[in-house]
This record gives sequence, C-alpha cells and structure tokens, in this order.
Amino acid sequence: MSSALNLGPPAWLARVGRRLPAPFVSLHFVAGLELSRRLNWLQPPAELDGRSFAITIEDLGLRSAFTVRGGAFRPAWDRATCDLELGAKLADLVSLVRGQTDADTLFFQRRLRISGDTELGLIVKNWLDAAPRPAWLERLRGAGG
Repeated sequence: MSSALNLGPPAWLARVGRRLPAPFVSLHFVAGLELSRRLNWLQPPAELDGRSFAITIEDLGLRSAFTVRGGAFRPAWDRATCDLELGAKLADLVSLVRGQTDADTLFFQRRLRISGDTELGLIVKNWLDAAPRPAWLERLRGAGG
C-alpha cells in the first residue's frame, strides 16, 4: 500500500475518459454550461460571441470544445483548435469553479494551461472572477466540501 495520498481520479476513470468520443464529451459539458446560463448562473459577456473554446480535464483525458453564439453555449463538433484553450486537472478546475482558487494562482503555479488568444483569455478570466456563484455552490464552498 502506498503511503502517498492519491488526490486525483482513479486510473480506471482516466482510461474510460480517454476513450470517450469528443462530441459526446462536448455535448454533455455544453449542456451543463447552457443549463447554468438558462438558470442565470453564468451569462457570457458579448465579447465571447462567435469565439471558440476548449477545456481539457487533463487527468481524465477529456476535452470539450464549444462556441458562444447569440449569448448561448453550443458544441463545436469540428474544432481541432479553438480561439482559447484551457487545461488543468479535475481538482484544480473544481477549485476554480467553486471560487476557492483564482485563475492567476493556478496559472502561475503551472496548474492551469492557457493557449491561444491571450486577450480573450483575460476577458474570460475577468468574467469568471466576477461571476457570482450560485447559492448552492457558495454553501459547498463554505462547508469546505
């Protein structure tokens, strides 16, 4: 038995993630973003309209590509490259979403990978930093779990 604490997802889950088709991953991820938008939890600013994005959960091998069109999130089925690409481990992305860690900290600790349009990256960072968290997410943050 290893004495090191494994904080990442189980190896079998990463193997499954790497085998999932990209459109399947994007469809489910975008469904979550779109639900958040419709519940007024996450409203993309106008500067994101017409732009393409990819988020990679590195330790799961999952990549979701999407666009913002007319203020709504849409899957980007055919995007090998996007205007902005973000990548991090699952725990770091969850910490970012929950507001426990900011993007600058993750970036400078080399735990958040950003590539593509740097101006767009700054717009997304400022938007996410300023976005209010839903009450249920705030309760989770306050509970530490």
